[in-house]
Amino acid sequence: MKLTAGIVQLEVTSNKSENLKRAGEMILEAGRRGAKLIALPEMFNCPYQQEFFPLFAEEINEGETAAFLSDLARKTGAYLVGGSIPERDGDRIYNTSLTFDPQGNLIAKHRKIHLFDVSIPGQIEFRESAVLTPGNDLTVFTTEYGKFGVLICYDLRFPELFRLLVEKGITGVIVPAAFNMVTGPAHWEILFRVRAVDNQIYTFGICPARNEKAGYVAYGHSLIADPWGEIVWKAGAGVELGVKTVDLEKVAKVRRELPLLAHRRLDRYQLKEL
Repeated sequence: MKLTAGIVQLEVTSNKSENLKRAGEMILEAGRRGAKLIALPEMFNCPYQQEFFPLFAEEINEGETAAFLSDLARKTGAYLVGGSIPERDGDRIYNTSLTFDPQGNLIAKHRKIHLFDVSIPGQIEFRESAVLTPGNDLTVFTTEYGKFGVLICYDLRFPELFRLLVEKGITGVIVPAAFNMVTGPAHWEILFRVRAVDNQIYTFGICPARNEKAGYVAYGHSLIADPWGEIVWKAGAGVELGVKTVDLEKVAKVRRELPLLAHRRLDRYQLKEL
């Protein structure tokens, strides 16, 4: 079975209305080009900066962005993974990805599990936990093309999550992200390729376009990696819409020819006290 995916690498600014407008135009274009699964980057309606998260935060049931995404899923007739947005739930704010089916129904909600708290002296300092609350749940949604997992950015660095998703029967993982100009050149492509190889799945990485004037400069270079670890599509640094058809049968083929998952010795993988 083949799936045409649309990857929306857009530039994010401090104007939410403009962000939604540009995202909508690119989503509709992806639909016109035949995409049946469309994905946006992390914090696509909000600059990836701590001070903006409370200002842009929305409740899901009453929020402008959720209604916007639902409508576009209906218009395109595609599964729409709405990147992520700052979600307000009571007195807490989450980094949340919403997925809608072709009828516009909300079918999955992933709250970022691992918060990006890093300190690389002289290069980057960021503490999501100063504003955001971590999620706790794995996220899988089912389509006629198979099952897909959703993770957000820093979640990519934790291989345990991917193996748990594989146990749930997924053939691909969609990862809205906002890697930066320190971590992006070093680890972006490597991580997506190795997660694809280790789990014999497709990985889809969606990053904002690079805006050198932003307070947080995203890396860009959104991509798709196949179960053999090959990059089947990759964007540049700027605004770009990728529409690529992938062969999902390759997941079964690679697992059959190189049966890593069948060769696991789960009885030996128990952690023991030293």
